[in-house]
Amino acid sequence: MVNLSKCFGAAALASLLAACSSTGVENGKADAADLGTSVVIDATGADSVIINRNIYGHFSEHLGHCIYGGLWVGKDSKIPNVDGVRKDVIDALKKIRIPNLRWPGGCFADEYHWKNGIGPKENRAKMVNTHWGGVVEDNSFGTNEFLNMCEEIGTEPYICGNVGSGSVEEMSEWVEYMTFDGESPMANLRKKYGREKPWNVKFFAVGNESWGCGGNMTPAYYSDLYRRYQTFARNYGNNHLLKVAGGPNVDDYNWTETVMKNVPIWQMWGLSLHYYVHPGGWDNKGSATKFSEEQYVQTMQRAYHMDELITKHDSIMTKYDPEKKVALVVDEWGAWYDVEPGTNPGFLFQQNTMRDALVAAVTLNIFHKHADRVRMANLAQIINVLQSIIFTDGEKMMLTPTYHIFDMYKVHQDALLLPSTTSCPDIVCGGFNAAQISASASKDKDGVIHVSLANLDTRNATDVKVALKGAEAGSVADALVVKADDIATFNDFDHPDNISLNGFDGVKVGNDGIITVSMPAMSVVTFAIK
Repeated sequence: MVNLSKCFGAAALASLLAACSSTGVENGKADAADLGTSVVIDATGADSVIINRNIYGHFSEHLGHCIYGGLWVGKDSKIPNVDGVRKDVIDALKKIRIPNLRWPGGCFADEYHWKNGIGPKENRAKMVNTHWGGVVEDNSFGTNEFLNMCEEIGTEPYICGNVGSGSVEEMSEWVEYMTFDGESPMANLRKKYGREKPWNVKFFAVGNESWGCGGNMTPAYYSDLYRRYQTFARNYGNNHLLKVAGGPNVDDYNWTETVMKNVPIWQMWGLSLHYYVHPGGWDNKGSATKFSEEQYVQTMQRAYHMDELITKHDSIMTKYDPEKKVALVVDEWGAWYDVEPGTNPGFLFQQNTMRDALVAAVTLNIFHKHADRVRMANLAQIINVLQSIIFTDGEKMMLTPTYHIFDMYKVHQDALLLPSTTSCPDIVCGGFNAAQISASASKDKDGVIHVSLANLDTRNATDVKVALKGAEAGSVADALVVKADDIATFNDFDHPDNISLNGFDGVKVGNDGIITVSMPAMSVVTFAIK
């Protein structure tokens, strides 16, 4: 059973309320005892920052059925497609306005040699995917296919270059092939293979997980390699690369310190961070669908740990970059469990439950909070791998609970962050605890405020009081909810709508200007204030 204990004192909440303007919480009309579980939003947006849309990015690796069968079916497939890419997947990705897509890895990136993936399909060299299942990679999905797909979706490509097993020349020529508009060996090769004009490539990572599968390097050694490799990743014409240096694994603060100290900030746009959530150790991550209450609370506690990681890495980065010019790029995040029984262990296929929808909501709220430093992120991975937003099986395609969170939260893309303070109980089980309510708020270009709330309690519905500082809540609109009757509920091809995104009528504005959100247990709600 989930036990509750107060995590925010009434006196502290009363102090917050006293700071609210009369157009929000009026003196005498509400006090801490009246509000209880609550969120106080600074609606003025003073000294705030924009929530960069690129934190809603995704990740596609040559791993399992992410690329083949997930994104790519080939032009001759009976499955409706656009130049070989599934039409149903393209439409689903357009709907949630994905801002960027990372490719070709992941660990695969540092064994990927891009010239094997261009030209006539019958001439492309095959290779063994040594990282993921030992399967044969036929390279039928390569640079042209990926970049053309990004254009069709309307998303920015995020290319990850090969430092681990590739040369400086190879990386330099890849950038030239993709982006140079002129007469050169690589530009002419691109034209030979059917693409006259270059693509626009904005984001470019110099290596992946160089501390591990990307080469088992020390941070000092990688720093020198980064400086060298990025030098030859040229900017051609109007195409300006935003280069991302390989950053730390989880809490390797020494890696961040060393790279920030050794690499001039003008040589990198971002520094990556990788962190996965799981309720067990690496050798026993636990089931995606069969888990105890204690494992659930442990998972959510670890989701909240993202806040501490960002705070500490940001503090180190700020020593060398006080103006926060270098972005923290969380380009691998999400829940990682044991694979589903009977599936290839190297394909990393796992189900996606209401628990994962809450992991996504909590994490995105944390990214919003740190919008001054976190300006790009990539959920791992987009289809059929880890915390996917889409599953495919032959002609069938379905959306996961996590997809619906991204659909709901797209209103925060490029909106002004509105700082908020939450008063709530903890959910507690065994030796683990997590705040019951996770919240975020933003104001879009039209002045509409959007509020997103997650109730992590699996047993109890709760009324959350939302108060505005510096604005008046005239009305609420466009309320949406993602919820389930059981935390382990998931969608499958026979029941694709067990969890879906639906309208919600549980948001009311009181005469005192306080908004009451009657949240079901284990739910995520987003609504607009006008």
